[in-house]
Amino acid sequence: MSNKTFIPDRLYDYLLAVSLREPEVLQQLRQETATHPMSQMQIAPDQGQLLAWLVQLMQAQKILEIGVFTGYSSLVMALALPADGQLVACDISEEYTATAQRYWELAGVSAKINLQIAPALETLDRLLAEGQANSFDLAFIDADKSNYPYYYDRAVQLVRPGGVIAIDNVLWSGRVADPAVTDHRTQTIREFNQRVYEDDRVLPCLLPIADGLTLVLKR
Repeated sequence: MSNKTFIPDRLYDYLLAVSLREPEVLQQLRQETATHPMSQMQIAPDQGQLLAWLVQLMQAQKILEIGVFTGYSSLVMALALPADGQLVACDISEEYTATAQRYWELAGVSAKINLQIAPALETLDRLLAEGQANSFDLAFIDADKSNYPYYYDRAVQLVRPGGVIAIDNVLWSGRVADPAVTDHRTQTIREFNQRVYEDDRVLPCLLPIADGLTLVLKR
Protein backbone atom coordinates (compact mmCIF):
# COMPACT_ATOMS: atom_id res chain seq x y z
CA MET A 1 0.00 0.00 0.00
CA SER A 2 1.20 3.53 -0.72
CA ASN A 3 -0.10 7.07 -0.37
CA LYS A 4 -0.52 7.29 -4.13
CA THR A 5 -4.25 6.69 -3.87
CA PHE A 6 -4.73 10.29 -2.82
CA ILE A 7 -1.74 12.32 -4.07
CA PRO A 8 0.15 12.33 -7.39
CA ASP A 9 3.20 10.09 -7.79
CA ARG A 10 5.64 12.99 -8.13
CA LEU A 11 4.41 14.65 -4.96
CA TYR A 12 4.46 11.35 -3.05
CA ASP A 13 8.04 10.67 -4.17
CA TYR A 14 8.99 14.16 -2.97
CA LEU A 15 7.25 13.54 0.35
CA LEU A 16 9.31 10.41 0.91
CA ALA A 17 12.53 12.12 -0.21
CA VAL A 18 12.28 14.91 2.37
CA SER A 19 10.59 13.01 5.22
CA LEU A 20 11.17 9.27 5.30
CA ARG A 21 14.04 8.00 7.46
CA GLU A 22 13.72 4.25 7.04
CA PRO A 23 16.25 1.89 8.65
CA GLU A 24 17.77 -0.65 6.28
CA VAL A 25 16.02 -3.59 7.95
CA LEU A 26 12.65 -1.98 7.24
CA GLN A 27 13.65 -1.32 3.64
CA GLN A 28 14.60 -4.98 3.25
CA LEU A 29 11.30 -6.17 4.70
CA ARG A 30 9.31 -3.80 2.53
CA GLN A 31 11.17 -4.91 -0.59
CA GLU A 32 10.67 -8.59 0.21
CA THR A 33 6.97 -8.08 0.95
CA ALA A 34 6.55 -6.24 -2.36
CA THR A 35 7.01 -9.61 -4.10
CA HIS A 36 4.29 -11.26 -1.98
CA PRO A 37 0.96 -12.08 -3.69
CA MET A 38 -0.81 -10.10 -0.93
CA SER A 39 1.67 -7.21 -0.91
CA GLN A 40 -1.18 -4.66 -0.90
CA MET A 41 -1.73 -5.56 2.77
CA GLN A 42 1.55 -3.93 3.81
CA ILE A 43 1.34 -0.42 5.24
CA ALA A 44 3.04 2.48 3.50
CA PRO A 45 6.49 3.53 4.79
CA ASP A 46 5.33 7.05 5.66
CA GLN A 47 2.47 5.51 7.61
CA GLY A 48 4.97 3.37 9.48
CA GLN A 49 7.05 6.43 10.26
CA LEU A 50 3.97 8.12 11.69
CA LEU A 51 3.34 5.13 13.97
CA ALA A 52 6.95 5.21 15.18
CA TRP A 53 6.64 8.96 15.75
CA LEU A 54 3.54 8.38 17.88
CA VAL A 55 5.32 5.71 19.93
CA GLN A 56 8.13 8.11 20.73
CA LEU A 57 5.91 11.17 21.21
CA MET A 58 3.75 9.26 23.71
CA GLN A 59 6.74 7.55 25.32
CA ALA A 60 4.74 4.37 24.84
CA GLN A 61 5.70 1.29 26.80
CA LYS A 62 2.94 -1.11 25.79
CA ILE A 63 1.42 -1.52 22.32
CA LEU A 64 -1.34 -3.70 20.89
CA GLU A 65 -1.32 -4.67 17.22
CA ILE A 66 -4.26 -6.39 15.53
CA GLY A 67 -3.08 -7.74 12.19
CA VAL A 68 0.62 -8.47 11.63
CA PHE A 69 1.02 -9.79 8.05
CA THR A 70 4.79 -9.82 7.34
CA GLY A 71 5.57 -7.55 10.25
CA TYR A 72 6.39 -4.08 8.93
CA SER A 73 4.13 -2.19 11.33
CA SER A 74 5.14 -4.26 14.36
CA LEU A 75 8.81 -3.89 13.47
CA VAL A 76 8.66 -0.13 12.99
CA MET A 77 6.84 0.31 16.31
CA ALA A 78 9.08 -2.14 18.18
CA LEU A 79 12.16 -0.28 16.97
CA ALA A 80 10.69 2.89 18.49
CA LEU A 81 9.87 1.25 21.83
CA PRO A 82 12.33 1.44 24.73
CA ALA A 83 14.31 -1.68 25.59
CA ASP A 84 11.76 -2.76 28.19
CA GLY A 85 8.73 -2.01 26.00
CA GLN A 86 6.22 -4.65 24.96
CA LEU A 87 4.15 -5.16 21.83
CA VAL A 88 1.35 -7.76 21.77
CA ALA A 89 0.88 -8.78 18.12
CA CYS A 90 -2.29 -10.62 17.05
CA ASP A 91 -2.60 -12.65 13.85
CA ILE A 92 -3.96 -16.00 12.65
CA SER A 93 -1.36 -16.80 9.97
CA GLU A 94 1.76 -18.73 10.90
CA GLU A 95 2.87 -18.46 7.26
CA TYR A 96 2.78 -14.67 7.03
CA THR A 97 4.16 -14.09 10.52
CA ALA A 98 7.12 -16.40 9.86
CA THR A 99 8.53 -13.58 7.72
CA ALA A 100 7.75 -11.10 10.47
CA GLN A 101 9.58 -13.17 13.08
CA ARG A 102 12.63 -13.49 10.85
CA TYR A 103 12.90 -9.71 10.55
CA TRP A 104 12.19 -9.13 14.24
CA GLU A 105 15.15 -11.37 15.00
CA LEU A 106 17.32 -9.61 12.42
CA ALA A 107 16.47 -6.22 13.94
CA GLY A 108 17.04 -7.43 17.50
CA VAL A 109 13.52 -6.61 18.71
CA SER A 110 11.98 -10.08 19.02
CA ALA A 111 12.18 -9.95 22.83
CA LYS A 112 9.84 -6.92 22.77
CA ILE A 113 7.15 -8.68 20.71
CA ASN A 114 4.64 -11.19 22.07
CA LEU A 115 3.09 -12.88 19.03
CA GLN A 116 -0.34 -14.44 19.56
CA ILE A 117 -1.42 -16.84 16.79
CA ALA A 118 -5.17 -17.07 17.33
CA PRO A 119 -8.33 -15.25 16.29
CA ALA A 120 -7.70 -11.72 17.53
CA LEU A 121 -11.02 -11.45 19.35
CA GLU A 122 -10.03 -14.44 21.48
CA THR A 123 -6.72 -12.81 22.35
CA LEU A 124 -8.35 -9.45 23.12
CA ASP A 125 -10.99 -11.03 25.33
CA ARG A 126 -8.30 -12.97 27.17
CA LEU A 127 -6.31 -9.78 27.78
CA LEU A 128 -9.42 -8.17 29.23
CA ALA A 129 -10.13 -11.24 31.39
CA GLU A 130 -6.55 -11.03 32.69
CA GLY A 131 -7.20 -7.50 33.95
CA GLN A 132 -5.25 -5.64 31.25
CA ALA A 133 -7.93 -3.04 30.58
CA ASN A 134 -6.61 0.55 30.48
CA SER A 135 -3.01 -0.68 30.28
CA PHE A 136 -1.98 -0.18 26.64
CA ASP A 137 -0.61 3.14 25.41
CA LEU A 138 -1.23 2.57 21.71
CA ALA A 139 -3.23 0.14 19.56
CA PHE A 140 -3.03 -0.36 15.79
CA ILE A 141 -5.89 -2.09 13.97
CA ASP A 142 -5.19 -3.41 10.46
CA ALA A 143 -6.96 -6.74 10.02
CA ASP A 144 -10.17 -8.17 8.55
CA LYS A 145 -12.63 -5.35 8.04
CA SER A 146 -15.76 -7.26 9.07
CA ASN A 147 -14.46 -7.39 12.64
CA TYR A 148 -13.35 -3.75 12.86
CA PRO A 149 -16.24 -2.75 15.18
CA TYR A 150 -15.40 -5.61 17.56
CA TYR A 151 -11.65 -4.98 17.50
CA TYR A 152 -12.30 -1.30 18.11
CA ASP A 153 -14.57 -1.90 21.09
CA ARG A 154 -11.97 -4.16 22.73
CA ALA A 155 -9.18 -1.71 21.93
CA VAL A 156 -11.06 1.16 23.56
CA GLN A 157 -11.28 -0.94 26.72
CA LEU A 158 -7.63 -2.03 26.61
CA VAL A 159 -6.08 1.38 25.87
CA ARG A 160 -5.54 3.72 28.82
CA PRO A 161 -7.17 7.15 29.07
CA GLY A 162 -4.96 9.44 27.02
CA GLY A 163 -3.91 6.51 24.85
CA VAL A 164 -4.31 6.33 21.06
CA ILE A 165 -5.91 3.84 18.68
CA ALA A 166 -4.88 3.93 15.01
CA ILE A 167 -7.15 2.25 12.45
CA ASP A 168 -6.03 1.58 8.88
CA ASN A 169 -7.94 1.44 5.56
CA VAL A 170 -10.76 3.72 6.64
CA LEU A 171 -10.99 5.44 3.24
CA TRP A 172 -10.98 2.12 1.36
CA SER A 173 -9.41 3.50 -1.83
CA GLY A 174 -12.08 6.21 -1.87
CA ARG A 175 -14.96 3.76 -2.23
CA VAL A 176 -16.53 4.87 1.06
CA ALA A 177 -17.34 8.23 -0.54
CA ASP A 178 -19.02 6.70 -3.61
CA PRO A 179 -22.72 6.01 -2.90
CA ALA A 180 -22.84 3.69 -5.90
CA VAL A 181 -20.52 1.24 -4.12
CA THR A 182 -22.61 -0.91 -1.78
CA ASP A 183 -20.64 -4.13 -1.24
CA HIS A 184 -20.51 -5.54 2.27
CA ARG A 185 -16.95 -4.51 3.17
CA THR A 186 -17.41 -0.95 1.95
CA GLN A 187 -20.67 -0.64 3.87
CA THR A 188 -18.99 -2.05 6.98
CA ILE A 189 -16.24 0.57 6.84
CA ARG A 190 -18.74 3.38 6.20
CA GLU A 191 -20.77 2.32 9.22
CA PHE A 192 -17.62 1.89 11.28
CA ASN A 193 -16.37 5.40 10.41
CA GLN A 194 -19.71 6.87 11.43
CA ARG A 195 -19.66 4.90 14.66
CA VAL A 196 -16.22 6.21 15.59
CA TYR A 197 -17.29 9.76 14.71
CA GLU A 198 -20.24 9.46 17.10
CA ASP A 199 -18.29 7.77 19.92
CA ASP A 200 -18.10 10.18 22.87
CA ARG A 201 -15.43 8.02 24.53
CA VAL A 202 -12.81 9.27 22.07
CA LEU A 203 -11.58 12.27 20.08
CA PRO A 204 -11.23 11.14 16.42
CA CYS A 205 -9.04 12.44 13.60
CA LEU A 206 -9.15 10.85 10.13
CA LEU A 207 -6.02 11.42 8.04
CA PRO A 208 -5.76 10.88 4.25
CA ILE A 209 -2.48 8.98 4.61
CA ALA A 210 -2.04 5.66 2.79
CA ASP A 211 -5.57 4.16 2.53
CA GLY A 212 -6.91 6.41 5.26
CA LEU A 213 -5.79 6.29 8.89
CA THR A 214 -8.06 7.23 11.79
CA LEU A 215 -6.41 8.23 15.05
CA VAL A 216 -8.57 8.33 18.15
CA LEU A 217 -7.54 9.68 21.53
CA LYS A 218 -9.28 7.93 24.42
CA ARG A 219 -10.79 10.44 26.83
